[in-house]
Amino acid sequence: MSSLLKVDNEIKKKVNAEDLVANFFPKKLLELDQFLKDPTINIRELKEIHSEINLTVPDPILLTDIHDGLEGVRSHFSLNRIGFCFGGTKVFVMPGGMMKSNGKLVELIEKVKPEIRTVIEKCNTVKMWVQLLIPRIEDGNNFGVSIQEETVTELRTVEGEAASFLDQISRYYITRAKLVSKIAKYPHVEDYRRTVTEIDEKEYISLKIIVSELRNQYVTLHDMILKNIEKIKRPRSSNTDALY
Repeated sequence: MSSLLKVDNEIKKKVNAEDLVANFFPKKLLELDQFLKDPTINIRELKEIHSEINLTVPDPILLTDIHDGLEGVRSHFSLNRIGFCFGGTKVFVMPGGMMKSNGKLVELIEKVKPEIRTVIEKCNTVKMWVQLLIPRIEDGNNFGVSIQEETVTELRTVEGEAASFLDQISRYYITRAKLVSKIAKYPHVEDYRRTVTEIDEKEYISLKIIVSELRNQYVTLHDMILKNIEKIKRPRSSNTDALY
């Protein structure tokens, strides 16, 4: 048992979570606040972030048979009650080589992703620190322990939200790729092209919201933990303080 306590004490010394909350969190929230003022994330005309899709619409091929009339057309297309059914274009290779992603959004995403990972890592560190401070279960005088548990819950929630931001970025790439594939197969359908620009605009707005949320999470955690730091560090020292 003494060896386990010694290990716990060593971990508590090595994990400088209190310094993270007191110093690192305020520093990051100021950095993110400055990031939100950057021109790259404050474009007013969303047309500026549009990416050209270099897939031309092929000329229509008119299939006729002067001898068989409509029967010649039937040999190439199937005719149902609605009308003629046209299949999509078979795509073996893109005419202009690789179809590029939206460069402006990729650049912005590469700036935002490290900030998301940082939030997850630092929250995990602080969460472990608080969990190690939770004393053994006893009857009575557990108000401080409840504060610790609330803090762990909040840290876990922030972790989960940050992880969902990474999932959102992955879904954007997958959705856009499917739409571009649709454009390649059905180049004559304008709505697919418009949808690509719409999801690009949506992702740009979402990235700004993500940065704002990360800043707010730092503010919330910094405020909550520092206001209750004494109860978090010494949960059973007194029972007079209240959770803010």
